[in-house]
Amino acid sequence: MNALEARNVTKRYATHTALDSVSITIPEKTIYGLLGPNGAGKTTLIRIINQIINSDGGSIEIFGEPLQEKHVGIIGYLPEERGLYKKMKVGDQLLYLAQLKGLSRKDALARIKVWLEKFEVKDWWNKKVEDLSKGMAQKVQFISTVMHEPRLIILDEPFSGFDPVNAQLITEKILELKEKGSTIIFSTHRMETVESLCDHIALINKSKKILEGPKKQVKAQYKTNTFVVEHKGTFILPGNRYELVGQAVMEDELYSTTIRAKEGVTGNEVIRDLIDLTEVHGFQEKLPTMADIFIGLVKGEGDEALKKHLLEV
Repeated sequence: MNALEARNVTKRYATHTALDSVSITIPEKTIYGLLGPNGAGKTTLIRIINQIINSDGGSIEIFGEPLQEKHVGIIGYLPEERGLYKKMKVGDQLLYLAQLKGLSRKDALARIKVWLEKFEVKDWWNKKVEDLSKGMAQKVQFISTVMHEPRLIILDEPFSGFDPVNAQLITEKILELKEKGSTIIFSTHRMETVESLCDHIALINKSKKILEGPKKQVKAQYKTNTFVVEHKGTFILPGNRYELVGQAVMEDELYSTTIRAKEGVTGNEVIRDLIDLTEVHGFQEKLPTMADIFIGLVKGEGDEALKKHLLEV
């Protein structure tokens, strides 16, 4: 079953189309990266899923059902613009928000206690939000998003305001939630996070979806059949099969050579050819990063132009 299916979702304002017939499919129990530059339409789509605003066309299904008011209880939403009641105490605030999501007072207290222990902040219960640092407040907001164990979690720039240590802590909790069965929609500009966390991605640009699929499949789509080999001693490549891209001298008479194989030549064939030519110490296919793909597509480069660009980076 898919966690979410959006079909031809459209949102227009007086002089602006925020979403132009956008369709995405989010498999259940995955981390799904919703990518795009500022103003692309990501936040508009997230607000429609959360029923904060209505679409002008299209449909959305949540776990096989048309999106309805009842689904608010199975969604956890962490907005980019954080919003806590500054005068309230942390414990009272979390208790209030948990009960809004349908938890009983008893269940809410038990779950809040567990999450405060996970973040090692049990002594925050009576602190007012206005007395917390930005990072501390972010932790409280994250706890409020996930403590009711939602099946679908939507995180809009979740690492904003966190130092590297706390960003790693949040990453661990996100992976734990996925292991327990939650589906996570991840809206972010941090491509290194996409590389490390996301299973599937969609790229929205200028209100349209321009790319979607499993991350590995997307990266394979734009690979350039380029390989990096570490070796001892020089060699001459057979020109009918390979192109020399670059070479660097390492230490202990080792070289790092980047080569591009002709279309249809497999990695195994490359290794067999190299073994006959040099003493191979290391071999790796050079795959494009999500950052490279993102930048190229947002700039409007076609597939061939993008592949040429990826070969040069």
